[in-house]
Amino acid sequence: MEPVVTVGLDGSPESLAAARWAADEAEHRRLTLRLLHAWPLLAPEPTRVPSEIDQNYWAKRLVHNARAELQAHHPGLTIVGNLVPDDAETALLHAASESELLVLGSRAMEPVASYFLGDISMPVVARADRPVVLVRAEAGGKEPSPTAAGAVVVALKLHGPCDDLLGFAFEAAARRGAPLRVVHGRSLPVHAHTPWGVDHNVTKEITEEAQEQLDKVLRSWREKFPGVELVDDIRLKSPAEAVVRAAEGAGLLVVGRRKHRAALAPRLGPVAHAALHHAQCPIAVVPHD
Repeated sequence: MEPVVTVGLDGSPESLAAARWAADEAEHRRLTLRLLHAWPLLAPEPTRVPSEIDQNYWAKRLVHNARAELQAHHPGLTIVGNLVPDDAETALLHAASESELLVLGSRAMEPVASYFLGDISMPVVARADRPVVLVRAEAGGKEPSPTAAGAVVVALKLHGPCDDLLGFAFEAAARRGAPLRVVHGRSLPVHAHTPWGVDHNVTKEITEEAQEQLDKVLRSWREKFPGVELVDDIRLKSPAEAVVRAAEGAGLLVVGRRKHRAALAPRLGPVAHAALHHAQCPIAVVPHD
């Protein structure tokens, strides 16, 4: 199968915002855009039947309308529709394995009324083999785009593999011509706190150590992407809080997810979980070893 960007459609404003974002992204990557709608009750495709007795009429119309709108704004983009007679989670996970990128709509902490959202998007993000981007529908009907103003922000730990995460973030920044802000949050140890405040000698030592580690990790990436403006951002607070605050006004937030976690551990770490619930910009979750 040729490389594609896949977006899950359910007719909600969030999924339509995701489709618009995905169309921009597919065009910039020069890939085909696949519009996927999954529903277990889809009937086998009839040969020729009137619309009033076609059980798949509304599913077809949903995809057709989205495709028509996107094609009008992206006349050179190849867009294909895909109706899948399966539950959304299974269909999306399978689609993710075949795609360069999977894009879904997201409602943050609001009540869930959409089929793809909430209890569907979270398991997909937690289990997909490929990067997944969640896009929110903004007030006033204006959706973010991959070329929207704002830096690409990536949340970086300083232990364990991070090549997949940094590769995605640097390529995203290079495509957008945007700066890349590398955020590392580190909670202060107990001994840094004193009765009169924070021991600045301890904070200085922690910051210098983190900066040295960060420089080492980023050295080869600076050489590989010399055109990307790189901003180091070390924050002495919980990693989750540091990343969510750094993402304010960003064009894209990139967070990682370990593919293999302990049996009883949550599939999403605290940073990814906080980002998915509280960050307002599009969020890319990149699985890595």
